[in-house]
Amino acid sequence: MVTRTLPVVILLSGTFAVIAACDHSPAAPSPDTAASVAAASPAATGSAASPQMATEGRANIMVNMHDACEPDSFNAAAGPGTCTRNGGVQFDNFIAQLTAHQAVGAWHFAPGVANARVGETFLASNTGGEVHTFTEVADFGGGLVPPLNALAGTPTVAPECLALEADDFVPPGQTYHETVDRSGTVKYQCCIHPWMRLVATVH
Repeated sequence: MVTRTLPVVILLSGTFAVIAACDHSPAAPSPDTAASVAAASPAATGSAASPQMATEGRANIMVNMHDACEPDSFNAAAGPGTCTRNGGVQFDNFIAQLTAHQAVGAWHFAPGVANARVGETFLASNTGGEVHTFTEVADFGGGLVPPLNALAGTPTVAPECLALEADDFVPPGQTYHETVDRSGTVKYQCCIHPWMRLVATVH
């Protein structure tokens, strides 16, 4: 695994401050502190990489991880580097939409439903301006940011989100490879924005 340091954003009493996180799996957030990855260095190799052909005989399934953060307001609220795209939804509007609807439509996986076969590979490409994850979970739940979990109606954290490694975080412009290894219904979510979800029916 490539070793690197991930800046992490801390939400505390509605205010963000940037700290540095270790390059090992994130610890569970404390009740008083909400942690969220604000930026991550691109992976040179491994799971986060440019799209490429899967193993011969296996197909790739493209998934786009969208967001619409507006850089000035997000970076002012959450620290430099939180949002790297141009234009979009201002931070206060983002919070207002999340409060009203438990989701913000511009933050989503596309598609949100997919059919796949065992051995095929999801290529989850981050086309937005924030860091995301594409994490397989047994059941949908909250992510790494308790205030966002509360607003999204997912107060119980998905255990898989507490066992992430550094290369599970996908910076803007990068792509995460996830090969399907079992049949049935398989669920994926973002462990930062937990309403971002995909349900795959795997044959």
